[in-house]
Amino acid sequence: MVMHDIKWIRENPALFDEALRRRNLNPTSASILATDNEKKKVSQELQQLQSQRNAIASKIGYAKQNGEDVASLETEATDIKFKVADLERQDSQLTEELKEILCSLPNIPLNDVPVGKDETYNQCVRVVGEPPEFDFAPKRHYELGENLGLVDFKSASKISGSRFTVLRGAIAQMERALKNFMLDSHTSEFGYQEVGVPFLVKPEAMFGTGQLPKFSEDSFKTTDDRWLIPTSEVPLTNLVRDEVIPADCLPIRVTAYSACFRSEAGAAGRDTRGMIRNHQFSKVELVSVTHPAEGEKELERMTNVAESILQKLGLAYRVMLLSTGDMGFCSQKTYDLEVWLPGENTYREISSCSLCGQFQARRMNARYKGKDDKGFVATLNGSGLAIGRTIVAILENYQQADGSIKIPEALIPYMNGLKEIR
Repeated sequence: MVMHDIKWIRENPALFDEALRRRNLNPTSASILATDNEKKKVSQELQQLQSQRNAIASKIGYAKQNGEDVASLETEATDIKFKVADLERQDSQLTEELKEILCSLPNIPLNDVPVGKDETYNQCVRVVGEPPEFDFAPKRHYELGENLGLVDFKSASKISGSRFTVLRGAIAQMERALKNFMLDSHTSEFGYQEVGVPFLVKPEAMFGTGQLPKFSEDSFKTTDDRWLIPTSEVPLTNLVRDEVIPADCLPIRVTAYSACFRSEAGAAGRDTRGMIRNHQFSKVELVSVTHPAEGEKELERMTNVAESILQKLGLAYRVMLLSTGDMGFCSQKTYDLEVWLPGENTYREISSCSLCGQFQARRMNARYKGKDDKGFVATLNGSGLAIGRTIVAILENYQQADGSIKIPEALIPYMNGLKEIR
């Protein structure tokens, strides 16, 4: 399967090219349709020759039954056999060329997505909460954690190298508390089903959600051709791969906690200190599978679900609508939640909620069937939330002058009643 509907491109080449321009890419419909037309021509010739081959085979059988000479017919059949084999090779090659072109192109953005080349074109949708005010200079999360002796980068580096973190004591407990707090909220209040997922997946699963082949360098591969998941979006979304889902079973909403593994291949020199950008981190993920007509409504719902965690933790944040140049490869539309970090004096991403439409479903062959219609499902994914960055936000927003950390009220029951980390 491929990500784009070739029939739609044939009928709307100008619209397709305009969508690519909005994505800051050059038009490619002419190249796609040229390959597609060549493939159709080869396929038609192949079908004609296959029909001829079948007809000659019948003639040979009839002639043999009647004792007639079949030498000329067998020569003709051999000639057609070689021509068919050559056309089959051409057809296979053109199929792969077309697939390669289509698989290299990102999803088409929705019309209300701001056009721009990078994050400077993102639009602020809303700001929620007031950043805390301090009568002292707030510290960065890594200073706070190291001063408490509970965030250990030195040991992590000794064990695993750069961009890893060892958590100890009450902050390690906080990671576990946040996992349970988030999962309880999503399952009991918003109807998500909790799923325990594998952290290793096959290449087909990575292809299905768009990590392969284009972004292979961003993930870690094992020696037996499996991949460490960059997010539990991969196994959660692939639950519906090669499935036909009854329309009345939609939407499907699932959530999972997982470790996540990313090579951070393009992050050289960025966030080299601290927990913002590590090779391994933990996250609670939200995934929805729904009818295509319900995708935008589901995106708003999912974003609100992720926001609810920040609100319960009393963290100030803003919602950003990403531009065409900043949103992900598979996305039609993305909202980023950016939490306020006093130590950095800025907002930083803590969740990204994306509508992928039918883009991932096409390559996963994930379909629905109802009484009146059928087709590919729509998929959505979002962080609900990234746990490491939530710890960062709590450390910086709840820090006190003496370096201790208050525990957000909603988290105290999950911390066995602990109200401060000292």
